[in-house]
Amino acid sequence: MTGILTTTILSFILYFVVSILVLLKNKKKDSKPIRAIGITFIILFVFTAIGVYIVLPAITIPNMATLNLIVAFIGLVSIYAFTRTKPFSGESKQYDIITAGIIITSLIAIIAFVVLGINALNDSYESIAKSEVDEAKPLDKDATPIVVSPEFARNKVQKAMSVVPNTQFYDLGKLQVQKVNEEIVFVAPVEFSSFWRYFRGKETEGYFTISATDVNAQPEFIESKMSYTNSSYFNDNINRVIYGAHPNYIQSGEAQIEVDEDGKPWYVQTLYKPIGITNKPDMSDLKVAVVDPVTSDVSLYPVAEAPTFVDGPISSEIASDENNYFGKYVHGWFNSLFGKKDVKIPNESGTESNVTPIFDENGDMHYFTDMSSPKENIDSALGYTLINARTGELVYYNGAKNNGIMDSKGAREIVDKEFPEKNWTGSMPVLYNIDGNPTWVVNVLDPNGLFKHYAYIKAADADFVVFGDTARQTLDAYRLALAQDPSNVESTGETALDKRDGVIDRVVVTTQDTGQLVQFLLIGDKTIYTVNSSKAPLSVFLQRGDRIELEANILDNGTAIVENLAIEGLAE
Repeated sequence: MTGILTTTILSFILYFVVSILVLLKNKKKDSKPIRAIGITFIILFVFTAIGVYIVLPAITIPNMATLNLIVAFIGLVSIYAFTRTKPFSGESKQYDIITAGIIITSLIAIIAFVVLGINALNDSYESIAKSEVDEAKPLDKDATPIVVSPEFARNKVQKAMSVVPNTQFYDLGKLQVQKVNEEIVFVAPVEFSSFWRYFRGKETEGYFTISATDVNAQPEFIESKMSYTNSSYFNDNINRVIYGAHPNYIQSGEAQIEVDEDGKPWYVQTLYKPIGITNKPDMSDLKVAVVDPVTSDVSLYPVAEAPTFVDGPISSEIASDENNYFGKYVHGWFNSLFGKKDVKIPNESGTESNVTPIFDENGDMHYFTDMSSPKENIDSALGYTLINARTGELVYYNGAKNNGIMDSKGAREIVDKEFPEKNWTGSMPVLYNIDGNPTWVVNVLDPNGLFKHYAYIKAADADFVVFGDTARQTLDAYRLALAQDPSNVESTGETALDKRDGVIDRVVVTTQDTGQLVQFLLIGDKTIYTVNSSKAPLSVFLQRGDRIELEANILDNGTAIVENLAIEGLAE
């Protein structure tokens, strides 16, 4: 309430100035202006306080200036009405200079804020901690989990809502992916479905968790009553709680649930102070508010110093803003409209505010977004960004070595066209570098949001698509398909290879359009080894009894992709 009262009072500064000027020009000592000022103040103060309570404008210079101009204009019009004067007429010259002053001030303020806002765009761009690399490192299939789509997770949780006590009171809140006790899960709070449900219930019952890496996992309901939530009203609303504690910060997006190691939920909200006298964000000084939903206690931290259980102190909304500033204003506002040199446009295929949360091999969360050209009818990706969800640092993978790869929109369209009769669609496309090949990994969902397949799409070849039921199975099949494709003559040197040796037991050579594929078994080894003759030309001469040494990617489906092969008695 202190923040709301402070904001309301600050909104009346210009009104007080107007009132003093009206009284000073009251040469006839008429009591009407005094009564008009008093009545107007009481009515306007009440309505302004209610408006501030509803809207929760942060205490910033643009916000306060705008509110002052609105209050002063409405106040002056009300004084005219109560005193029955007519502006700009012979009987009301004493008000004319005040009216003209407000109008001129309003115009100057509007122009100033527009100009300053444009100039601040470059400052916001410069405030982003950013770096650029040419190519992403290869995907580690054991360390980099590929999460199921949030649409599928939400669908499964919705069907489990009946386990919630008084379930008719509640709806499912915002899904947030995070790491809880070393498992990557979606967390979704139970929220009130309406004002009357809040009025009757007063507190929610808890939250759901569901695995973000296992499509067969079932949701689990955790009972943990919360009095302060996103869907609560009046002073029990989380945004209002944060505003009351820190009214001089701008809140970014909707507060989200994060769960600590003991299973206790907390509401987390990203905050920032604007640059200069604008509302543009300073990306170098972001804060996060952590709210206890039981006591309403608010703790404020720099994002990098947030408690360890908070995986996303940087909200998806802020991450989306970072992408926009980074892509559009690389050479300033004017260039973003004319010329557009080096301008990159973030695609809108993300699962949360146009970004997709993923986890790296260290367990750190990042927001993924691919960038495309501002030129129309161009569907190739220029590169992609990963934004660290704890520090806000942006890394841009510019795709310099992968020119001509399709963007996320193109990857989704490939999936959409694959199953037109079933109306299955692509969701949550993420670009990985698999064995040196940029690859789109896409969830395939039915119209009800139920998971059907994974799709692995070679980003440089729209016809190279592999579907599978599990992430691991599809990855192995995709790698095998890459090995069988004669155009893939190289593999990344960073891929982990296993060394094997033995004696050939069985061998099969298959002729393809532009090369030969050799598959063989070793004595005492059931693994099916595959090598492309373009990688090992002498492999076509393999026969039973040959002793060999090899290096290969050993897959989980009983196959292996051979990268290097040495045959005893034969030299390259």
